[in-house]
Amino acid sequence: MALTFYNSLTRRKEPFEPLEPGQVKMYCCGVTVYDHCHLGHARSYIVWDTVRRYLMWLGYQVNYVQNFTDIDDKILNRARQEKTTMEAIAHRYTQSYFEDMARLNILEADDYPRATHTLNGIQRLIHELEQKGYAYPAQGDVYYRVRQFANYGKLSGRKLDDMRAGASGRMTDSDQPIKEDPFDFALWKSAKPGEPSWDSPWGSGRPGWHIECSAMVRDRLGDTIDIHVGGADLVFPHHENEIAQSEAVTGHPLAHYWLHNGMVNVGGEKMSKSLGNFTTIRQLLDAPQAPDPMAIRLFVLQAQYRKPIDFTAEAIQAAQNSWETLTDGLLFGYEFGEALGWADRGDRSFGDPAAMHIDRSSDAVQRFQQAMDDDINTPGGLAVVFELAKELRRQGNVIRHTGKPDAAADELRHQWQTLVCLAQVLGLEAKPKDEDASAGIDDAAISLLIQQRLAAKQAKNFAEADRIREQLQTQGITLIDKPGGVTDWIRS
Repeated sequence: MALTFYNSLTRRKEPFEPLEPGQVKMYCCGVTVYDHCHLGHARSYIVWDTVRRYLMWLGYQVNYVQNFTDIDDKILNRARQEKTTMEAIAHRYTQSYFEDMARLNILEADDYPRATHTLNGIQRLIHELEQKGYAYPAQGDVYYRVRQFANYGKLSGRKLDDMRAGASGRMTDSDQPIKEDPFDFALWKSAKPGEPSWDSPWGSGRPGWHIECSAMVRDRLGDTIDIHVGGADLVFPHHENEIAQSEAVTGHPLAHYWLHNGMVNVGGEKMSKSLGNFTTIRQLLDAPQAPDPMAIRLFVLQAQYRKPIDFTAEAIQAAQNSWETLTDGLLFGYEFGEALGWADRGDRSFGDPAAMHIDRSSDAVQRFQQAMDDDINTPGGLAVVFELAKELRRQGNVIRHTGKPDAAADELRHQWQTLVCLAQVLGLEAKPKDEDASAGIDDAAISLLIQQRLAAKQAKNFAEADRIREQLQTQGITLIDKPGGVTDWIRS
């Protein structure tokens, strides 16, 4: 079976055929950096990390780009509340993003473009839209003529009459009088007192939300990409407007495959601050008796990515219990490999999937691939992984009670390596705690560097603070900034 994706654009499953053999261009809509990431972000970025990992496992070279929206009304509002700058807020929550994603074992993107770093590309795209008659200036703003784009609505399936409530994206009713049509949305917003702004042919101002992603995709990946991903809440208006902007200029499809993950509920209700059920990733993972971060990842992958999921205390506890079962299987080789006479148990590369050569034609691998090829059916893939883990767990109990397994040592080695490799495709990894504790930089040196970083931040030397963070990251140490200037750390 060939890899298939459910394409939101065509509303059906389609075989995946990349633009270039062996190459995949993939763009993910990233966070607006004004607050810590929440459970919806955890779901989305775990899903797309898994899609990326699977493509890589299949042998594709994946160029994975994920943006940061660092110009936005929400960022400006937070800056006003805290009497600081947009840049400071964006910097703080960009670092927060990296901390949270590292804990969830999400691979870093190949590129993280920022809106503030793409202003030339944004203005160039707006200029081209204007030249082609799709954009017009109005009192320092620039708007997109929605009715000019004949295929508007092809992604969401909406008709123009259904779009009034959301077509302006993040614009307000006060903008309506200067538009030609109420459905038109902002490409460029004129400067307002006390807000950051940039010079442009239309006057000082800042870009609209939607044009940023169109420009960043084009700037980093070209006119047409293979896969564009994001949450289902972005289908309209954001992704619809991206298509309208990009395709009006290039005349080519923006993306061949559009993938969208389902929404997150908490206790059966939509997550929102007004309902009091809004939970950030770090609130969940820093709480007393918090679940293992891998249990959160496992919980997300137990549902098909397009379906809604419901975070409940019972569901998370069940995922924690399942993770403990899986951990027993993943650590089998470390605990019993020497006793079973595995020749490579003492090698530095022991347990590293990159050093393992599993049989891709084996029944377990074939069933795993069959599940994942079906629109990234992670529940089906996990079923195979848990079969392997439970058998290894059973064999571990047999060894403890009788001194030897009831299967050949070589067969168990094959099962364990298959489990480790397939679990890694899902981003589920475990290492013995004693090996983690003895590895790399010691605790005293970490504490000293954290103090040096704090001093650099207080002196507003953010470049030095970032350098120290990156130094620790290369040694497997992830920093977690908390309110009050407190910084915790974990070994990754």
